[in-house]
Amino acid sequence: MQFLISVLDTASNSATDGEMEAIHAFNRRLDAGGHRVFAAGLAHPSEAKVVDGRTDEPQLTDGPFAETKEFAAGLWIFEAADLDEALQLAAEGSRACNRRLEVRAML
Repeated sequence: MQFLISVLDTASNSATDGEMEAIHAFNRRLDAGGHRVFAAGLAHPSEAKVVDGRTDEPQLTDGPFAETKEFAAGLWIFEAADLDEALQLAAEGSRACNRRLEVRAML
C-alpha cells in the first residue's frame, strides 16, 4: 500500500541544519527498508496558482486554495504493508523533521 505523508508547517523551507540532517538520515532509513517512493518540499502557498478547468474558459487565480495558518510544506510517499506500518514510519519522520504529519492512504 502507498501512503501520502504531508509535512505540516507554518513556513516553507524552514528546517534547521540539524533537522535537515535528521531528515536525510530518515530518508536513508526509508530507502534501506524499501519504503520511500518519493519525497519533496513544497513552495509556500502564496506562490501557488489555482486552476479550475471545469468551464469552457479555465479560471486561474493566485493561491493559496485555502486560507490557513498551517499548510503542507513537504511530502513523502511511503510504501508500507499496512496503515500500522505507515503510522510507525510517520512517527519516525515526525521526530526527524520536528513537524506534525498527516497520513493518508492513496487510492
